[in-house]
Amino acid sequence: MCGIVGWISGDINLKNEIKVLEQMTRSLIPRGPDAEGYWVTEEVALGHRRLIVVDPEGGKQPMIKRYGEREYILVYNGELYNTEEVRKSLIDKGHQFNSYSDTEVVLEAFIEWGPDCVNYFNGIFAFGVWCGHDHRLFLARDRMGVKPLFYSFKDGNLLFASEIKALLANPLIKPQVDVEGLAEIFGLGPARTPGAAVYRDIRELRSGHWLMYQDKNIKISRYWVLESKAHDDNLETTIETVRHLVIDSIERQLISDVPVGTFLSGGLDSSIISTVAARKYQREGRETLKTFTIDYNDNERYFKANDYQPNSDNQWAKTMAEYLKTNHIWIKLDTPQLVGALYQAVLAKDLPGMADIDSSLLLFCQRIKKEVTVALSGECADEIFGGYPWFHRPEAINANTFPWSLSAELRQKIFSPKTDIKIDLRDYIYSRYETTLIEVPKLPGESQTETRRRELFYLNQHWFMALLLERKDRMSMATGLEVRVPFCDHRLVEYVWNIPWEWKNIGNQEKGILRKALNDLLPLEVINRKKSPYPKTHHPDYRTIVSEELKKILNDKASYLGNLIDKTVVLELLEQSNVTAPWFGQLMSGPQLLAYLLQIEFWMKEYRIELV
Repeated sequence: MCGIVGWISGDINLKNEIKVLEQMTRSLIPRGPDAEGYWVTEEVALGHRRLIVVDPEGGKQPMIKRYGEREYILVYNGELYNTEEVRKSLIDKGHQFNSYSDTEVVLEAFIEWGPDCVNYFNGIFAFGVWCGHDHRLFLARDRMGVKPLFYSFKDGNLLFASEIKALLANPLIKPQVDVEGLAEIFGLGPARTPGAAVYRDIRELRSGHWLMYQDKNIKISRYWVLESKAHDDNLETTIETVRHLVIDSIERQLISDVPVGTFLSGGLDSSIISTVAARKYQREGRETLKTFTIDYNDNERYFKANDYQPNSDNQWAKTMAEYLKTNHIWIKLDTPQLVGALYQAVLAKDLPGMADIDSSLLLFCQRIKKEVTVALSGECADEIFGGYPWFHRPEAINANTFPWSLSAELRQKIFSPKTDIKIDLRDYIYSRYETTLIEVPKLPGESQTETRRRELFYLNQHWFMALLLERKDRMSMATGLEVRVPFCDHRLVEYVWNIPWEWKNIGNQEKGILRKALNDLLPLEVINRKKSPYPKTHHPDYRTIVSEELKKILNDKASYLGNLIDKTVVLELLEQSNVTAPWFGQLMSGPQLLAYLLQIEFWMKEYRIELV
């Protein structure tokens, strides 16, 4: 994996801006700690930071290809999982290769098929190709949005980068936030509207889209959409197809020239991935698979089961590690670490995020990086197969809003600025919700109930899953660890999209079809384990520390946050002995809400945010 940056201008001689390009590129060193490269002319400047995973020599970037008078330069962040199939198709068409890297395959594919090249790829990617012969730039992002790509189109200049910080390193882009940006932070945060980036003049290229720049104009096109159609396979065929797609996706994503491991919580998703990986390693005589579990000091002492988190992971992870005979590594975090990393997580994301849900993952990835360079994780199965409680509870199914964010009233109460800024967060949330529903691909003749379920799946994939993928990318790449997500394989997503709910939920179990498809691979108790989300700390010291930190901010007349919130409301929350105020699904309530406010203050101060 890598970090990419680019700057196209028809008015500025970019040969004189090499230092700026270097600043932009080097802001991404954590994403690409192994190498850097540049390509600059008067009108285009491209930069690249590389994390070497496949073909150390053959994958150097920017990569240049010339065919007669035609010249193509590529910067690429990602991984193709069908490299050999695409390469063979290109060889059959007369293309020649100098390496075995997927980088060269991506470039040759663009040369052969142009923008349609993305339709041939199975993988996670964000890349740019400059066509020197016709002064054209092509940008593309993978179907599910696993890899990030931000851009700014301003005064005829197009800038793009893997992360916001690289754009902010260019003097053309200011750290400004307008009314809409504040509504994103306080109304929808830590989620974001698809395509929005909170900062003024910065956008994110949406998943499954490409962008073309030429003659100071841009065109954006959507190349991939889910298609709603009748599911014609019978139950037996459906189960077999799900099994094949899951196993094939996992095995494809084990390809690497560097050590690979897996996250293992003992839940259904990570256990399936670890089992398929461990068995493949055993068949091929490779070294024992390394698996990793996160935990918190004294969590067993303070853990209390609830509807969202019925049990902790430890016993289940131990069961799976012993069952698979993996080289299992337990990673324990303590409370002061967790609080300190709240701010590191903001620097990784360039925005406030999921509080300790982010910071714990950042610390987890730092430790994993000492053992492996690539890891596989079980994200996205819940969004694709319907694993969350809101897929099953009538009050959530029927809620006329995002089912994980039923806190509009609380958000409005907290956001009460003393400035002239006036925002109705409830209206903002609802408008974004309604806009998303318009996009849902409907199936004529489907019942109202089934139509609503499609809406829930679409909302989850384009909002909740997008947030988790963003979190996974930023926290892992900030440590130089590449994390792959097999359940995001677009073939699997497309197939499961049209499976009837009664089959997805077969046996009246969440993700029932997935359990059925892989039931012979795992111990029965793991197959039947009720879903439990990513683990968070339950230690009371965590709430105490973040509460004290927040009180200091509320008492500081120079704080950024003081002018954006109703201090009385927040102080009331702080005085409650056990804050359980909902903020964002099962992952963020009480202590996480308080920590989110801490992150907002740190972000605005550290990034010198200017409200406009």
